Amino acid sequence: MSKRLYAVIGLGRFGSAVASTLVSLGQDVIGLDDNEDRVREIGELTTHALQIDATDIRALRQAGVNAADVAVISIGENIEASLLVVMQVKDLGVPHIIAKAVTPLHGRILEKLGVTRVIFPEREMAERTARSLVIPNALDYITLSSDFSIVEVTVPTKFVGQTLRSIELRARYGLTLVAIKRQVAGKEETLVSPPADQVLLEGDIVALLGKNEMLARIETIR
Repeated sequence: MSKRLYAVIGLGRFGSAVASTLVSLGQDVIGLDDNEDRVREIGELTTHALQIDATDIRALRQAGVNAADVAVISIGENIEASLLVVMQVKDLGVPHIIAKAVTPLHGRILEKLGVTRVIFPEREMAERTARSLVIPNALDYITLSSDFSIVEVTVPTKFVGQTLRSIELRARYGLTLVAIKRQVAGKEETLVSPPADQVLLEGDIVALLGKNEMLARIETIR
């Protein structure tokens, strides 16, 4: 994983979680907020934590935001400030901008401003919660579109000891196996696009691609 510099602007619950996770992944992080307490709380975790007015482009430049590879703007509650900060960060030439939105209109405006990605934390958490109710054994879930997703589940007992060819996932279940994760000598290995003669083992974690309605039926496979 290559190391990059991230500027996280807005250190509420979402921003702080993003900043601390990035640091745990070995990335350099500048944490910025106008609230002194938030800056103090995150200060020990980030590379730099500063109390600034992020709507001031001079303050952003002095904080080093212009050198960032990615800016994460987590000022969802104050929409006016969120939009202004996005414009300032764009003017500083940051190549990738991720912005938190709190309403669909807010999100559409952010998109028109040219941000790389708009995030709706509450909506995405609600969607993940709903999916976990439909597929309780799902270990992870990636949405590709409104119709298709990738879900990670522990291999169903019915498939253990069988080859991918004999299971006929696509023909019988409308699913495509993208990868297999398994423990080998105490280490996790990932087999991407495994061959048809690959045998599934007990404890394997399989990543399955398919329509959401087909993925929801995984629980019925025993």
